[in-house]
Amino acid sequence: MAVEPPPRLALLGGGFSTDDDGLLDDWVLAQARVSRPKVCFVPTASGDAPAYVEQFRAAFRSRPACVPSVLPLFRRELDDDALRSFLLAQDVVYVGGGNTANLLAVWRTHGVDRLLREAYDLGTLLCGISAGANCWAEGSHTDSFGPLTFLPDGLGLLPGSVCPHYDSEPGRRPSYRAAVAAGNLPAGWAVEDGAGALFTDGVLTQTVTRAPAAGVYRVEADGSGGVREHGLPCRVLGPARSPSQ
Repeated sequence: MAVEPPPRLALLGGGFSTDDDGLLDDWVLAQARVSRPKVCFVPTASGDAPAYVEQFRAAFRSRPACVPSVLPLFRRELDDDALRSFLLAQDVVYVGGGNTANLLAVWRTHGVDRLLREAYDLGTLLCGISAGANCWAEGSHTDSFGPLTFLPDGLGLLPGSVCPHYDSEPGRRPSYRAAVAAGNLPAGWAVEDGAGALFTDGVLTQTVTRAPAAGVYRVEADGSGGVREHGLPCRVLGPARSPSQ
């Protein structure tokens, strides 16, 4: 009897939409349960932006070691049964950036949140950048409402909270630290642009970076109105993939 791999998800501080070297995307594909994974891009957080979808197609159709597809929801094409069959057949679900709050609302309307939980339990690797990293946790740090704030709402597949763009967007670091210190968000994981983190059954098992200066941090309340921030060692990815590979 086949044994399903343990549930896993990855937080990405980059990928095809921001990086030219393909290192984080290659790392994600290497974590899949098969050698030629089916990879579905879910661009809900951007409103299924056509340019974003084309970026994904251009980046992944050049990779012979995967089978890419896209799941649109704003012009939905699949009925409930077909949607479930499609998502459960994927080896990797890759969620794009945009508005975290809108993403969660649309998923819940269409039942995608329940299907992704089912896929996760069956061994599909879930991953994403920005909003696509935020969505998996219990809560997240977001600009979904304009100013940076906390969103104590997520799928809860990853215990704790997530903060993307920890080094690259003004105000991210102090705002996230304040939310954790005040108890508005639980302790969690802050990801700088260029880094990635893999969790197996909710436990951190890998941290990587395409840029040696970029990292992943554990941020926890210290019980005295502040936080403890612990930088984690990251394996540097490389060399870059050539366009013909």
